[in-house]
Amino acid sequence: MLRYILLALGLIVLSLLVWHIGPANIYEAATRLGPTALLAVLIPSVIMYSVEAYGWKVVLGRAAQEVPFWRLLTIRSAGEVVNMTTPTAYLGGEPLKVYLLKRYDVPMAEGAASVVIAKTTMTIAEVFYILMGIALAFWMLGAGSSAGQTITAALLSVGLLVCSIAGFVFIQQRGLFASILSFVKKLGLRVQFLETQEEHLLSIDRTIRNFYTHHQKAFYASMGVYFLGWMAESMEVFGIIYLLGGSVSVLSALSIGALAVFLKGGSFFIPGSLGAQDAGNLLLLQAFGYSDVTGITFALLRRFRELVWIGIGLVCLAMVGKGRIPQDQEAKIIPE
Repeated sequence: MLRYILLALGLIVLSLLVWHIGPANIYEAATRLGPTALLAVLIPSVIMYSVEAYGWKVVLGRAAQEVPFWRLLTIRSAGEVVNMTTPTAYLGGEPLKVYLLKRYDVPMAEGAASVVIAKTTMTIAEVFYILMGIALAFWMLGAGSSAGQTITAALLSVGLLVCSIAGFVFIQQRGLFASILSFVKKLGLRVQFLETQEEHLLSIDRTIRNFYTHHQKAFYASMGVYFLGWMAESMEVFGIIYLLGGSVSVLSALSIGALAVFLKGGSFFIPGSLGAQDAGNLLLLQAFGYSDVTGITFALLRRFRELVWIGIGLVCLAMVGKGRIPQDQEAKIIPE
């Protein structure tokens, strides 16, 4: 029920922003682009999704040799559409990725371990990207302005995120699911799923620890690849503002892109970050000296990109849902 309330509030906020700035002004700014420019807006996201799929492939290990890149990209797109449309802190699609990998003969332990590790390397790369954006914003806007004070608050939030990630990596090395099982038992709770899947969960722990022990180069390589994927966000920012007729530098695009990622992550509890992400993008562009019309048109164009990828993700989900099932799983699925 709460998710629907938040979704409705987000839609109201977005509608009020559009009404306040003026639908006619927004329409005039958007029509100057044309269909060719709209297609050009999608190019950075294609690069981003492809690069991030490769970042996942790097940590997939031996199983990656059996999964073609295009199929991995399809599975990732299917999982991300769940992350984009549900209020699950961008984690709801991760179990789906494991399930879809299993349908293509990737052992559950390896698939689940790769998803956990890839999420970790992606988040670490995201933090570096955001920190870079904050540093650039301090340099360009100054720490004494109202925008600078907001950025200072953002820096403190990122500091907490860094501590959380460090703790998460530490727990992974000690045994993520073993720690969860131990904690639940100490509380005196009985969770049937955890009890029945305990051996599988401990197997995932062993696979994760083995990765951190023997594949550190792959860990750093994946992190570097994901950082390049985040940089494609800034390419999109640069392209949209340039096409809208605004003056934009590479450094300002880098900062805006990174801070926009931070704002979106902070509103994860709202389905699609509706309203919060759009208002955040508007305020962010205002802080960098752009007009209200440019700010809201920028936000709506990014929404256009997300809607396109939601559609692509749904198509990918339908495609991989019809994929083959490993023979050793057919007996478990088909009743005698």
